[in-house]
Amino acid sequence: MIPRYSRQEMASLWSDVARYRRWRDVELAALEGMAEAGLAPKEALEDCRARAGDFTPQDAARIEEIERTTKHDVIAFLTFMEERIGPSARWLHLGMTSSDVLDTSLGLTMRDALDLILQGLTRAMAAVEKRAFEHKNTVMMGRSHGIHAEPITFGHKLAIWYDELSRGRARLEHAREAIAVGMISGAVGTFAHLPPSVEEHVCRKLGLHAEPASSQIIQRDRHAEFFSALALLGASIEKFAVEIRHLQRTEVREAEEPFTPGQKGSSAMPHKRNPILSENLTGLARLLRGYAVSALEDVALWHERDISHSSVERVIGPDATILADFMLHRFAGLMENLRVYPEQMAKNVELLGGVVNSQRILLELARKGMDRQAAYVIVQRNAMKMYEEGVGFRESLLKDADLLKMMTPEEINDCFSTGYHTRHVDDIFRRVFGRSE
Repeated sequence: MIPRYSRQEMASLWSDVARYRRWRDVELAALEGMAEAGLAPKEALEDCRARAGDFTPQDAARIEEIERTTKHDVIAFLTFMEERIGPSARWLHLGMTSSDVLDTSLGLTMRDALDLILQGLTRAMAAVEKRAFEHKNTVMMGRSHGIHAEPITFGHKLAIWYDELSRGRARLEHAREAIAVGMISGAVGTFAHLPPSVEEHVCRKLGLHAEPASSQIIQRDRHAEFFSALALLGASIEKFAVEIRHLQRTEVREAEEPFTPGQKGSSAMPHKRNPILSENLTGLARLLRGYAVSALEDVALWHERDISHSSVERVIGPDATILADFMLHRFAGLMENLRVYPEQMAKNVELLGGVVNSQRILLELARKGMDRQAAYVIVQRNAMKMYEEGVGFRESLLKDADLLKMMTPEEINDCFSTGYHTRHVDDIFRRVFGRSE
């Protein structure tokens, strides 16, 4: 992923140096398991431990130089380890296949990447929760089809977002369990040259679960779940971003992204304050969905393995995790600094002269015994006068002879009282947050 959308902590997980460190850790853990099982001399293990060392960019360049000849990355790595360690290195990779190293180390990387993503999600959820309580009782217009429906509160809207992010967290945590697996089962996964105890030792030492049954690879439905969980998280962030973009529209202007000193909105129009953060999040979410599709395509491989998935994962592994991490922190910052305009929200609630109380009139007529469809006709014809003639809804109702046969003017006026639509916001907050204050 390009530096523009990368946070260093996440990007560093996918560096060449970090990859070779994990390969080293897998190989040494496997040799340790072999030594405990009496399959390799302990002296070789101690020598390999002492000489394996760390990796630098120069070491990575040397491995890549070897690979230009071998055309095989793991063999290039093992050749480098032989150069560094000496004769004892012949015990590394004993009875193993390349995927034992590649898939186990990938499980480590993806597990650690998810831990960082979960940290970002914690920050984002905290920001949404704080703003939700701040605006728990800030009344605004609820909309369906983009049209005024009935009043809600901005806090209610944000409680819905928080609840959705909670589901995203649950999916990520499940995906973490699914992906944090390793295998040291050899070619085609039969343990023909190493016993399962070595695999169990490696996984226990590295904090992974042993794959119950593997072919030459760990099965890619696990990886597809991982990328699908990221794509769903991205879709949720996109949903929130699209809403912010709508609320920032000039004609609405109920909320707005932060606009910092010195920031410019347009090269041509100095007055512009555009929702660039939200638009950026919308675009990045599209990439995450594409990566999920690619991961699903990787599930079906030939027989016990092929490597058609390998080229895909070299791209989508770093790109998807780096983007998800970046998106979460960008969204968290947006929410922490979001400008909210309660006065404009209140103004927009009154924009259509009270027609948003139409359901209250309808239900009151039904309670008084009027057929629902007949009541609907009365209420609708008065509401339409607001659209077509600019006549206030309450004013029109108070002059409707058919309505006045069923309701008194006082009862009609009562249907325009404030707080009716938002009276259960505390109940919603207790469900979502476990508290209302």
